[in-house]
Formats: sequence, C-alpha cells, structure tokens
Amino acid sequence: MTWMAWTLPTALFFAGIGVLLLVMTLLELRWPTRLGKGFLPIATTRGDRVFISLISAAFVHLVWLASFEGWLPAASALSVLWAIALMRWG
Repeated sequence: MTWMAWTLPTALFFAGIGVLLLVMTLLELRWPTRLGKGFLPIATTRGDRVFISLISAAFVHLVWLASFEGWLPAASALSVLWAIALMRWG
C-alpha cells in the first residue's frame, strides 16, 4: 500500500464510508426502504438521501476551502448537520 499516503484522516474517512455502507445494508434488510417526499423536489429513498448528503458534503468542503482558508472541522460540522436534516426531512 505504498502507492498512497495513508494518513489517519484518510483511513478514518474510508473506514467511515465502509461502516456507513454496512449500516445501510443492515437497515435495508431489517426495514426495507420506500420512496418518500420531503423538502427535496424528488421522491427519494434512504440510500438516495445518503448519496445526496455525501455529494453535498464534498461541495460544502470545496466551497469552504475556496472561501475560508482552513479549519475544516467547521465545514465537517456543517456537513453533518446538513446530512442529519436531509435524512430526517429530505
């Protein structure tokens, strides 16, 4: 694995995505998802809202880096709050 610089934040990010996929799989097996309509202009499933929250988090971080040079934990906190709102009411 010398081809990539595995830092702790990188490893935690990929481990978190793996855990998220495992949790989503278990939730789907226990409580199958259904289409729902919230504040988003389309009907979405649980998986759709997770995907939208991950893509949104990438854009939040990019805009944050372009606007304020540094301190990414604030962008991460904003992304988590957005993901919670999206999963609950999206």
